[in-house]
Parts: sequence; C-alpha cells; structure tokens
Amino acid sequence: MVTSLVRGVRRWLLPAQVSASALPVLGARGLRALVDGYMSVLLPAYLLAIGLSTLQVGIVATATLLGSALATIVVGLQGHRLGVSRLLAVAALLMVATGLGFAGLTAFWPLLLVAFIGTLNPSAGDVSLFLPLEHARLAAAADGHARTALFARYSVVGALCASLGALAAGVPSWLQQAGWSEPAALRAMILLYALVGLWVWWLYRRANGAPAAATPPHQPLGASRGIVIRLALLFSVDAFAGGLVVNALMSLWLLERFELSLAQVGLFFFWTGLLSAASQLAAAPVARRFGLLNTMVFTHIPSSVCLIGAALVSDVRLALGLLFVRAALSQMDVPTRSAFVMAVVTPAERPAAASLTAVPRSLAAALSPTLAFAMFSAGWLAAPLVACGLLKIGYDLVLWRACRKQVLQGPS
Repeated sequence: MVTSLVRGVRRWLLPAQVSASALPVLGARGLRALVDGYMSVLLPAYLLAIGLSTLQVGIVATATLLGSALATIVVGLQGHRLGVSRLLAVAALLMVATGLGFAGLTAFWPLLLVAFIGTLNPSAGDVSLFLPLEHARLAAAADGHARTALFARYSVVGALCASLGALAAGVPSWLQQAGWSEPAALRAMILLYALVGLWVWWLYRRANGAPAAATPPHQPLGASRGIVIRLALLFSVDAFAGGLVVNALMSLWLLERFELSLAQVGLFFFWTGLLSAASQLAAAPVARRFGLLNTMVFTHIPSSVCLIGAALVSDVRLALGLLFVRAALSQMDVPTRSAFVMAVVTPAERPAAASLTAVPRSLAAALSPTLAFAMFSAGWLAAPLVACGLLKIGYDLVLWRACRKQVLQGPS
C-alpha cells in the first residue's frame, strides 16, 4: 500500500510532460519549507529567550531578507557564469552554516551578520537565494501549461511542508516538559535546520545527474529586459506590504495579542499552510478559466480585507477565522506569477529573469519587518496588519488598471 501511495505521489508530481529532473528540486523545496515552517514561528521566541529586544528581533528579520535580496542580485548578474548547479550546492551549504551560526551564537551583532549572510527565512513565502535557482531548473523541465502546473505543484509542496513544519513548533514545549531549558529546546530545532541543509545539498547533487530537457547556455537579460523590469517594479509593492506581516511577526502578534502558546501558534500556521496549499493547487485551472491577472487581483483584494478585519476585532475566534479565509485566497497568484515570468523570457534568460524579478521583491520585503516590529514594540499591535492590507489593496488596483489590456491577463 505504501509503495502504491509513493508511486501515486510521484505520478502526480511528475506527469508525462515533465522531466524527471524536477523531482529532486521538488524534494528539496519540501525539506526547506518544512524547516522554514517552524523556524518562522520559533525565531522570535528564540531571540527573545537569549536576551534580544523586540526591536532587535525585527532588525534580525530585516537582515535575513536584505541578505537574500543581495544574494539574488549576484545570481541575476553572475548566475550565467557560475552555473545553476554550483550555486544550488553553495546555497545548501550556506543553509548548514546558517543553522550552526544561530545555534552557537547569542550576541546581537554576530547573529545579525549570520542573518544577513545566511538563508534563514522569517516569512511565509520563499524569498531566499534558492528560489530563482530552483525556478530556472523547473522551467527547463516542462513547457506551456505543463510548466504552469509544475510551478503550482512546486508551490503546493512548499505550502504543505511548511504547514507540517509549523506543527513542529510545539516540539520545544515537549522538550521543556522533559526537563530541557527553553533556549536549549529552541536551539535543538535550529540544529535540525542545519542537518536538513545537508539533505538538501544531497538532493541537489541528484538533480545534477537527472535527465533534463536541453536548454541553451544561460545569459544575462537582453530582449526581455523591459518586461522583466516592469514586472519587478510591480511585484515589489506587494512584497513590501507582505514584509509587514512576515510569519515571525504574526507569531509574535498571536502570542502577545491573544496570549496563545507556541504550540497553538504552530497549529494555526499548520491550518493556514494547508489552506494556502489548496489555493495554490487550484491556481492553475482558475488562471486558465479566468486569466492570470484576474486570478491575482480578485483573490488578493478580499484576502486583504480579511487581514484588516482580523487586526481590528477583539474576539480570538473571529480573528483566526478571518485569517483562515485570508490564507485560502492570498497565495493563488504565486505559481501563476512564477510561470508567467518564465514564459515571457527566452530559455537562456530564465535564471537572470527569475533573479531580477525576485531582487526588488526581496529588497522591498526587507525594508518592512523592522518598521513592523517598531510599530509592535511601540504598542501599535494592529498597525502592521492594517498597513499591509491597505497597501496590498492599492497594489492590486494599480496592477489591474495597468495590465488589464495587456498580455498579463493570461498565461502563455
């Protein structure tokens, strides 16, 4: 029975139109999401437990995003020279070093340096160095609608594994009941992050040996530069807003606003992750039916309204219900957006396009966590959530008006 289940999952992940080279990449994405799922919940608790202030936690979160942005700039400018395979291996080893650094250091400035250089992800989505590199690998494994469906599977795997990882945020509580101190229990989870980095490195080595579709040599952006720059600027507004409600801040907000436990917060992120996975799985057929632009805009607006509502209500059940509705809608644009970027550029430009559309998003997202944590430390608990919702609604309206008559209305 287990063998049949494994075969069924493999067939779902790799339909006939998709190269086998995608499977190790999907596996690596799942593992990274698993540890990111609990790290985004436990990171603020760990940093506070070792003596950092709320504002310093926000600065560390900003450093992780800013470092990821600069790393993706390097990928965009030099990735065609260094090669995707080599950069993926380096990124996996950097993940190992990041876990060891956070587990072994306690002072603010060394931790800030590790956060800037490393791969830690305090947000719900993947904004790390891995993203453009994995996108380039996946884009070479399928074409047309099969590529859109593959990116949907990539997003679903990430969301499902992140939700399972969020459940693991309750493990430190069990360890504390067994006699561990709080810092030691949290540090054990960070060491697990480093071990998973080694597993990811091994999967990337398997991906290097898997059969893949033939692609021309990678090159910098050329003919596609204009469309890529326009898309990057539009996407960055959404990313700045999203940075105001990274998982690390949402975790702290739930802990402080409604006095939930770490285990309860982890359970919340588990269910929101499942809802996000279901919505991303539905993204490809919805986009084929209603168009890419309509799918992006008319799911984002109601999700932003729900976020604003959750920030303003005082009943925990109503707030969580609104956040669940938001989770079911807010991520439907992720796979279609990724597939669209890959479709509008030439195959040789894909690594550069993936990186250079991710760079403004990462830079914009890096600016907002410190601002959000500053609002939080000042006692304005609702302000980051309300600001995020209003900015996202404005972004969606501008995007729809700017692009409703252009090719953005449907995938290639």
